[in-house]
Amino acid sequence: MKADYKNWVPKGMAYGLTAAAGVLSVGAAAAELIADEDSPIFVKALPYILGAGALGCAAFGGWSWYARGQFSYEGNRKLSKQIIEGTAEYINLPEGGTCLDVGCGSGALTIACAKRSPAASIIGIDRWGAEYASFSKKLCYENAAAEGVDNVSFRQGDACKLDFPDETFDAVTSNYVYHNITGKNKQELLKETLRVLKKGGTFAIHDIMSPQRYGDMGAFIRQLKEEGYETAELIPTDSGKLMTSFEAGVLMLKGSALLVGRK
Repeated sequence: MKADYKNWVPKGMAYGLTAAAGVLSVGAAAAELIADEDSPIFVKALPYILGAGALGCAAFGGWSWYARGQFSYEGNRKLSKQIIEGTAEYINLPEGGTCLDVGCGSGALTIACAKRSPAASIIGIDRWGAEYASFSKKLCYENAAAEGVDNVSFRQGDACKLDFPDETFDAVTSNYVYHNITGKNKQELLKETLRVLKKGGTFAIHDIMSPQRYGDMGAFIRQLKEEGYETAELIPTDSGKLMTSFEAGVLMLKGSALLVGRK
């Protein structure tokens, strides 16, 4: 049995865009045959409209297949694996300690942390929504079993309101989760995650932390230090740390960074 961490770009999307490009291309060709000098303006424009749609779907479909190849755990690049393991490196747990992984998806980061700290317990939470239908709690447990990891558990949870008391965990972590949560202040989401971290605990939160999404992270870090955090820093990962600048740009990961430190 082999772990299946799925792919951040759904196969259905790649196939769907490819199929749509083909259908629109056929439609454009058919519309071209139908249109003549006496046709209404809309009919004359239809081949161009459908052709533009076909080109757009083909371009995004090509990007989808490329991205799937880069992210795949089975491919040559294995970018997802590199990002997961690069995030887990910052989590330090004492023997018997506990860690929370917010938005665990297929369990990849939870399991990576568990491998690094076999004497600790790692909890992964996720809402497992319809937009990522291939991810599930069942899949997480199957992947843990495939990896021979038994110091993990998984449960339903909401990153916006964690169902844990203050200072519950020795470490907290997350990977590419908060940028997907719409209508919420990203710095408030970070504070909610850090709320459940014990004094002296470590944190490593990886996301697309661009100013447009997260605001002034420099000010946020200064605030953490004023509140008594031992260390806090933002480490860019989109320019060589976990991916190249080219990859970050093409794969829409520009602004990726790790917020790491100790409470």
